Amino acid sequence: KPQLVASNDRFCRFLEEYCPVVTETYYPTIWCWEGRVQTLLRPFITSRPQVQYRNELIKTADGGQISLDWFDNNDSLYYPDASTRPTVLLLPGLTGTSKESYILHMIHQSETLGYRCVVFNNRGIAGEDLLTPRTYCAANTEDLETVIHHVHSLHPSAPFMAAGVSMGGMLLLNYLGKTGSDTPLMAAAIFSAGWNVFESVESLEKPLNWLLFNYYLTTCLQSSISRHRQMLEKLFDMDLVMKARTVREFDKQFTSVMFGYRTIDDYYEDASPCRKLKSVGIPVLCLNSVDDVFSPGHAIPVETAKQNSNVALVLTSCGGHIGFLEGIWPRKCTYMDRVFKQFVQAVFEHGNKIFSM
Repeated sequence: KPQLVASNDRFCRFLEEYCPVVTETYYPTIWCWEGRVQTLLRPFITSRPQVQYRNELIKTADGGQISLDWFDNNDSLYYPDASTRPTVLLLPGLTGTSKESYILHMIHQSETLGYRCVVFNNRGIAGEDLLTPRTYCAANTEDLETVIHHVHSLHPSAPFMAAGVSMGGMLLLNYLGKTGSDTPLMAAAIFSAGWNVFESVESLEKPLNWLLFNYYLTTCLQSSISRHRQMLEKLFDMDLVMKARTVREFDKQFTSVMFGYRTIDDYYEDASPCRKLKSVGIPVLCLNSVDDVFSPGHAIPVETAKQNSNVALVLTSCGGHIGFLEGIWPRKCTYMDRVFKQFVQAVFEHGNKIFSM
């Protein structure tokens, strides 16, 4: 069974009643239960539901643009009135977009419940041009704030929550730690967030993890900015950035410099959500596996979570990073998908029971 960490008895009872998956035994797929194997295989094993998006480009205060992919769900039987149709904002991982299989599955789950979804693609990675020499990072929440207020302004009467995966979860937590309860979001779900960036990069620099994950992730980061080289060369030594062989080297030469941090340690400290968890002011459910090499179990802030009545952690012993595969042939629904579906439905259908906490 997962470990459920929450100091608020009412929140616990709410989850047990309306999101019972968090108290059920999780049986990982027997032939790929190890965390690294789950992490590696999930993108290849899980299906990719067909989703038709409507793209919207919105402008930012600094002259940049953000690409949003909408799934309007205009055929919703439960919520035919678009003005009050519940809306879920989805935040993909570090180099992820609206095309990731885990995002498509979240949209598929939301579609069956009648909800609308909008995917926040970080600057410059979903095919749109960079209009300024700036991309994104886990610590800077300005673009997310712009997106949240834009979506809320379009549908002010619609119930509104967000779900973030991996770096998307870190960004969402950092935003919530900054805003407290002063947000249009009712609640949030966080999956496989890296809680302490120092511990995450140290884990990813172990020889086997570097070989399996770190080098590939670094090349993905480099690939995501290479298309914008002409724009970024105005501020960066791109030849040096392209020589990075680890995420830490990339962040040292590019990310921390872009966002004005004196050192990479200053950036990593600011990007670590464990430092801001105590300030979260709305109900948040966070799912992590303790065998996740991107977010080591010993770095999960269990004691801090116990000090905030708005926070619940669900910790599984297996599942890897955005893995959570279950069943003999786990093509369709993962444990993570089930947690997402039940929690989102619980918030939208029965949220008044936790908002009186």
